[in-house]
Amino acid sequence: METVIILVFVFGYLAITLEHNIKIDKLIPALVMMAISWALISLGIDDFSQWFDSAKHNLMENFGLLNHDEKMHLMEETLLHHLGKTAEILVFLLGAMTIVEIIDYFDGFSTIKAAVNFNSRKKLLWMFSILAFILSAIIDNLTATIVLISILQKIVKDRDVRIWFAGLIIIAANAGGAWSPIGDVTTTMLWIGDKVSTGKLFSYLFIPSVICMAVPTFIASLLPAFKGTVELQEADEKPKSKFSSTMLFLGLGAIIFVPIFKVITHLPPYVGMMLSLGVVAIFAEVYSNSKFAISAASAGHSEHEEHASHSPVHYSLSKIELPSILFFLGILMAVAALESLGILFGFADSLQTSMPMMGTELHGEGVSDLVVLLLGVGSAVIDNVPLVAASLGMFSEPMDNELWHFIAYSAGTGGSMLIIGSAAGVVAMGMEKIDFFWYLKKISWLALVGFLAGAAAFMATRAIF
Repeated sequence: METVIILVFVFGYLAITLEHNIKIDKLIPALVMMAISWALISLGIDDFSQWFDSAKHNLMENFGLLNHDEKMHLMEETLLHHLGKTAEILVFLLGAMTIVEIIDYFDGFSTIKAAVNFNSRKKLLWMFSILAFILSAIIDNLTATIVLISILQKIVKDRDVRIWFAGLIIIAANAGGAWSPIGDVTTTMLWIGDKVSTGKLFSYLFIPSVICMAVPTFIASLLPAFKGTVELQEADEKPKSKFSSTMLFLGLGAIIFVPIFKVITHLPPYVGMMLSLGVVAIFAEVYSNSKFAISAASAGHSEHEEHASHSPVHYSLSKIELPSILFFLGILMAVAALESLGILFGFADSLQTSMPMMGTELHGEGVSDLVVLLLGVGSAVIDNVPLVAASLGMFSEPMDNELWHFIAYSAGTGGSMLIIGSAAGVVAMGMEKIDFFWYLKKISWLALVGFLAGAAAFMATRAIF
């Protein structure tokens, strides 16, 4: 039965990876393989000899000695435990996405666009790279990419020029998301799973992440594509809400407050995110009563006209990426099925014994640096969410062990090497119709250089800390 469950996971994984070829949204195979995996576990519960009790973090070797009812009860408890941990991540993401949509409702990101008053390609490159790095640490790399490419489309006329900027935005956004607990879904998973803390994550990964962004940006600034000037779009004549700047800084400040709330109260991060959402929502409702705010927002977004009589919070909730939320539900619960059967632990043991040690081994179980680097390379081909979810079940190192920080870096930045390797890359590909092979030829090598430079910086940082 274990073999069948592994095959279900492999075929589901392939369907996710080949999403664009088979024209089926990745959330569908994720949900299907999750449901089938747990159904097979339930049907074959008496055939399994071991079980990982997630609540007690204990691999039960005597599972086969339990009677059928005891096994079913334990399975239900484990399933509920995994659903609870997954729900923490999903509710957190729902809150963050809604705050970003509220900012956009009031055209808050236009404040950033207004700051561009020059047309030097090199200056624009550094500005967008630094903005992507900073914003992705606050509003996550996917959202930062969407915001910045939307701004880029309103500034730079020539698409052939824009796609070069978009390529570097992807690298910078993924680098920025790696060092922040709220910057990337995978880093958030490690943070919520009590594998990394905010302070140590910053200490270990800030410098490597800066290098991962700065090295490719510096090299790119020397290329012909970023020489000279660009033709800027004409200024937007549409009025913007008088609350744009206020909502931008309020929303970003509310998201930044979440890690502080966790440190003070020791409550799960989603509680702080719900508090932040509530505060931002109060101001949004108050500001939306202004006729100026409604008319200005409606002028900027045609969809607002039919929703103008609705709450800005309701409108923002209707705009969030529910397919992504369902995908995370499916993939995390499917990986939880493999973890519960102890399959991931066997895979981790084989990795640790078969891979040669490269330089200094990581503490604890002696996991090779090469294993983690390969995980980063693998995240360029395979979605990094299931890779990190699998690593949570494969390794048992304590909180803030350097292994978890290296995984956060590798999984977060390695996806930049292919345009399909990260959520930021996929959304940029869709927004600018970037060709896979163009990116492979022009941008991938820059991402690889940045990834390796940052990894080397991490190893140096690790030696210090």
